[in-house]
Amino acid sequence: MSLPALLACHLLTHLSFFSLIPSLKAACLRLPNKSEAIESLARVPDADAPYSDMIREPAAEMLGTMILTLIGTAGNCQVVLSSNSGVASSQRGDYLSLSFGWACSVSLGAWVAGGGSEGHVNPVVTLCMAVFRSFPWRKVPGYVLGQLIGAWAGALLVFANYFHAIDIFEGKKGGRTLKTGSLFGTYALDYMPAANCFFDEFLGTFILLLVVFAIPNKRNGPPPPGLVPLVLFITFLGIAVAFGMQTGFAVNPARDLGPRVMTAMVGYGRQVFNYRSQYWIWSPLLGSVCGGLVASFLYDFLIYHAPNEPARREAGRAKDSETPPGSTLEIGGNHGVQKV
Repeated sequence: MSLPALLACHLLTHLSFFSLIPSLKAACLRLPNKSEAIESLARVPDADAPYSDMIREPAAEMLGTMILTLIGTAGNCQVVLSSNSGVASSQRGDYLSLSFGWACSVSLGAWVAGGGSEGHVNPVVTLCMAVFRSFPWRKVPGYVLGQLIGAWAGALLVFANYFHAIDIFEGKKGGRTLKTGSLFGTYALDYMPAANCFFDEFLGTFILLLVVFAIPNKRNGPPPPGLVPLVLFITFLGIAVAFGMQTGFAVNPARDLGPRVMTAMVGYGRQVFNYRSQYWIWSPLLGSVCGGLVASFLYDFLIYHAPNEPARREAGRAKDSETPPGSTLEIGGNHGVQKV
């Protein structure tokens, strides 16, 4: 190739490269920086959000209730089974440590579940929130199912961990009686009549729901969100040390029914359901539900003010101040309405 032809090719090559620079520069200007990229991702609507919530919230309730049952029933097993010299050289704990274990289990379970759901970990709380606090009824079945599965799974994990000690405590391999079945479900003392069993569970759940409804009340000095589990810890510790002896303080149908189903599946059989004419229905289930509903109703009736209640009272005072003199009966001038 001749020299002029080589020079022409070289010149065309450079010209074509420089012609690309504006387009490359424009493309670079269109590239977002890191913060813009993050913001753009945040602005992208999540089309699956409703479906993910349908899974996330029941799953959170399942994990929270699993933690609740896992720690609580494991505490039962450690304290009771270690009283047998064949299991441990000395007893590991007493009733007070057992009560602390259940208080820890409730607070930690609510803490775990609170990141993905409302942190109820109790079907009675879910029901009362739906009845009195506009919690969506469409979410209630998923919450309750998650709580039951979580309680069942937590009890199953504890049984898998302690079944050797259970065999020693029972006196034979595979022995399954209610003296170890009571480590998982709740059973009343022999002298307790049916009505008293119902009333015992009623009272425990009554106290729990009063506190649960008082926690978010802004007129009540509510705790910061991170300290709500501490309030639940104190509440459940009080219930355990005051109302735990006679019926085992279920105050949570999932905490009783889930482990009861588990014990029936691993060898305890129908005795866990037939005990005292289906005790599990009229004491830990109905007693807890009735106690929670009554507590919620009384709290709303006697204490709670709806968010727009102060505005209604202020409007009422303004209306009273605009009433012409002599049109109403006045005693001592002003009506003296207390400011809320």
